[in-house]
Amino acid sequence: MNGITKFLDEKFMPTMAKIGEQRHLQSVRDGIVLTTPLVIIGSLFLILAFLPIPGYETLMSNIFGGNWQNNLLYPVGVTFDLLAIFVAIGVSYRLAERYKMDPLSVAAVAFASFMLVTPYNIVFTPEGMDKSYDVAGIPLALTGSKGMFVAIIVALLTTEIYRFVVKKNFVIKMPDGVPPAVAKSFASLAPGFISILVMWVIRLILQVTPFENMHNIIGELLGKPLSLLGGSLAGAICAVLIAQLLWVTGIHGQGLVWGIMSPVWLALVDQNRVAYTAGQEIPNIVNIQFMDIFYSIGGSGTTLGLALLLFFASKSKQNKQLGKLTLAPGIFNINEPIIFGLPMIMNPIMMLPFIFIPVIIVTVSYLAMDFGLVAKTAGIMVPWTTPAPIGGFLATGGKISGAALQLFNVLLASALYYPFFRIWDKQKLKEEAEFSEEKIAK
Repeated sequence: MNGITKFLDEKFMPTMAKIGEQRHLQSVRDGIVLTTPLVIIGSLFLILAFLPIPGYETLMSNIFGGNWQNNLLYPVGVTFDLLAIFVAIGVSYRLAERYKMDPLSVAAVAFASFMLVTPYNIVFTPEGMDKSYDVAGIPLALTGSKGMFVAIIVALLTTEIYRFVVKKNFVIKMPDGVPPAVAKSFASLAPGFISILVMWVIRLILQVTPFENMHNIIGELLGKPLSLLGGSLAGAICAVLIAQLLWVTGIHGQGLVWGIMSPVWLALVDQNRVAYTAGQEIPNIVNIQFMDIFYSIGGSGTTLGLALLLFFASKSKQNKQLGKLTLAPGIFNINEPIIFGLPMIMNPIMMLPFIFIPVIIVTVSYLAMDFGLVAKTAGIMVPWTTPAPIGGFLATGGKISGAALQLFNVLLASALYYPFFRIWDKQKLKEEAEFSEEKIAK
């Protein structure tokens, strides 16, 4: 145990801390957060469009007409189908903030750059002596989850080009009397032009290659391999193990790992959403909803089961008090009080179950869905703070099996934590008794 603790303290923790502080990874993580409220809003309309109540469709048709379901799906389209655009804006904005540049100008350039590398055609139409043109065929699939990797790369690249030009002082400076908004717009002219020029050249070069566009090349070289890994049980287990190891060293494990895996898992959620709305078989088990709803019950480590033990089974006074403090947040999947209050960090008794019980929970949940015992998540983004079993019910499109799996996971986690909890509780009880004896002796 001492060897493991030494390795975590001296090797693992410093390395992961440096990775977590890397500005580009932080910007990707924070930029993707921009999509969260939007996809939740879209998911609310998706739930209303497919509410699993007998007679619901007939009732809605009688009240709102036969087109009611399509009307409810409009907000779904402007959220899910524009995910990549939101990501391009969010990532570039956050990175520009870290470089102390004008984030709005950089985000606007990143948006234009992303649209520039997204394939579409300009069709010229003769009209007398003049020519007008129409932009034809901007594919919504590439502005949605399928284009997220391209959006991230373009956002990072555009921001770096913009920063390089600014550092070289190649900007148009206006006199002091000019309003700040106008001055900023002119200051962004040269770096914005060069950024878009670079993206335009990249588009023209890729057009004459077998890949044809950036989306195809990124999809083949990066998107498919990461989706295969991130969508597998092995990938989910690796993500959980790394997240839990980071937590026991004092680093926010989910903040780092989810920041890296979110583009993959969000894309898999959207694939499920498309299949669900089309009435087709849902393709993916592992995605961000699977991880948030079935692994993070009570927070990282499925610690709602442990919070219940602390509240109901503690004999130690401090553990009993900790149970009172942690149960309410745990119901809403917030477990920092347990992680830092128990604590889990470098705790030789509790850190091992905290690391490995989530692996068992993820494996059981995956197999339950793989064997068809539990419905897969339906592409509905449920807020991660939604209590069990409501979260499982909503995430699976209103299936009781999703709620049942959440409750089962809580009970399983409680049973697995119990032997370690008893050892910890006895130790605390002994410490309290020794303290009382010392106090009496004084």
